[in-house]
Amino acid sequence: MFAGLKLNRFHYFVIKASLLYGLCYVSYEFILKKVTRGDQLFIREIINLCSWILQQMGYKTFASKEVNDFQVFGIDGSSGVWIGGPCNGITLMFLFAIFVIAYPGNLKNKLWYIPLGIFIVHFINIVRIIALAIIAYYDYTYLDFNHTYTFTFIAYSVVFGLWMLWVNKFSKTKGIEN
Repeated sequence: MFAGLKLNRFHYFVIKASLLYGLCYVSYEFILKKVTRGDQLFIREIINLCSWILQQMGYKTFASKEVNDFQVFGIDGSSGVWIGGPCNGITLMFLFAIFVIAYPGNLKNKLWYIPLGIFIVHFINIVRIIALAIIAYYDYTYLDFNHTYTFTFIAYSVVFGLWMLWVNKFSKTKGIEN
């Protein structure tokens, strides 16, 4: 059926990225989230960091306990924002790392670029959650639009930008390629 099919570098990238994403997805959804408390502990750490930053900015914050895999966080006087698995940034971190791993490049460069990119994605997610908490405090009617469109666009643009930086600047191979 596929006897005459020729695969180029792009096809290998797509196949490798798809397999890695599938592996990460299954590991995250069916092991990390179902069998461990790691996901909820990560969300709690995000909330603690966001709360500390907002307190440094002069806001008084609140955080709820876990309710059906979600936790609520916000500024006192608001209804807050719900933070769950889709909001913790782990999927975006996986996506970024998979793009870099799947794309050809020097392993030595990947070993420093992936952690740096994950840190940047995590930072953007923290800023996003803080901004959403501030929006919920000042005018809740803007929350849904900004959550759904503005910050989704920003987060995925950062991941794409980091990947394009990898492709155009750091993936150049000199010797060993992975």
